[in-house]
Amino acid sequence: MLARFFNKASIKQLVLSNIVSIIFIALSLIGMMLSELNSVYIFNELINRISRNSFLVLSLLIPILAGLGLNFGLVIGAMAGQLSIIAVTYWQVDGILGFLLCIVLALPISILFGYLTGRLFNATKGQEMIAGLIVSFFANGLYQFLLLVMVGTAIPMKNSVMIKPDGIGLRNTIALNGVNGDGGIKYALDGIFRLNLFYFIIILAVLLIIYSLYNLKRIKKDRIVKKSKETYIVYVVSSIVLIVISILILLGDNMYKNLKIPLITWIVISVLCLFNKLIMRTKIGQNFRTVGHSQHIAKVAGINVNRTRIQAVIISTVLASWGQIIFLQNIGTMNTYGSHMQVAMFSIAAILIGGASVTNAKISHAITGVVLFHMIFIVSPTAGKALFGDAQIGEFFRAFVVYGVIGVSLGLHAWKKYKLGKM
Repeated sequence: MLARFFNKASIKQLVLSNIVSIIFIALSLIGMMLSELNSVYIFNELINRISRNSFLVLSLLIPILAGLGLNFGLVIGAMAGQLSIIAVTYWQVDGILGFLLCIVLALPISILFGYLTGRLFNATKGQEMIAGLIVSFFANGLYQFLLLVMVGTAIPMKNSVMIKPDGIGLRNTIALNGVNGDGGIKYALDGIFRLNLFYFIIILAVLLIIYSLYNLKRIKKDRIVKKSKETYIVYVVSSIVLIVISILILLGDNMYKNLKIPLITWIVISVLCLFNKLIMRTKIGQNFRTVGHSQHIAKVAGINVNRTRIQAVIISTVLASWGQIIFLQNIGTMNTYGSHMQVAMFSIAAILIGGASVTNAKISHAITGVVLFHMIFIVSPTAGKALFGDAQIGEFFRAFVVYGVIGVSLGLHAWKKYKLGKM
């Protein structure tokens, strides 16, 4: 049965289509061995990074499917999220209420920013990625002007620890844990409830078994193709293996059983995955796919191409603003003038490492990319020190990974377009 399952998809094709992910899996394993870091520490760090970065990476999916490519304008959405955080921190609204207020405030700001960015992308069709990169620099200039010059002059913010000593402009760093260090929005979402990682795995595995058995019953009744049956059998077997491993870890004497996940944050990420899945089944989702496949065909089909593209950018910008709020509540401090700058680069690098391309992306690409990208981030400094005697080498490797992966992906995209143009 397994032989038939694997024969249907060529192993060679599988390797070629996932070559970037395979390379980074190998690099992660090598880095783990060289760094000699405690595996519990690595997994704990990985859980934190998955929690705070996944939402941002998932916000890239819709623009890619709508033919806008890699949305470097993600930075603008992050700015919208940070502006809402600044307001809520100034008003001293703490906890989950403050977090929800950030979400509400960021919504109209990010919709406006997304609409303007979408209009720009419509005026620069075919060059959206370059336009997104440039407009993010332009928007950053306006953002800095607002917070360095206008705050304290045109925008009064009196008697606040957020203001610089001269009374004009915000400080470089803003703590998100409140005035007394015990409030703010720090861990507002992450701290609601933490669940043991292996209880979480067991629950997911049980749900997957129920889902698979239900579909197997449907296959038997409706006589659907056999491939689906084999797939669901693999799901059931894999789930049982995961349950057994999780129970053994929980019953054993080890540090792994102390690993916990911020359950509510992971549920929010899961809801976004579900949203991305369901929206593509709606009329607007089909419009995204049609426009992404061919703008000419979309026009012939009666789709308003420009409006559809703007809708895709608005959704991405709103999600990016919320993702930045989730990111910063996990960090607990905000670099006022720098926290947003690397958001797009890191998110884009992550989704490309997961196997996405400029024209195609899936939820699995985003999640896989977050895991592999941040595994490299965790182990590279200590691996660099162990290999070359200097941790800074690992830091250079991080930068190389980010820009190298994006550069190679864009190069491959240009090469494919060139080849298709000659055919």
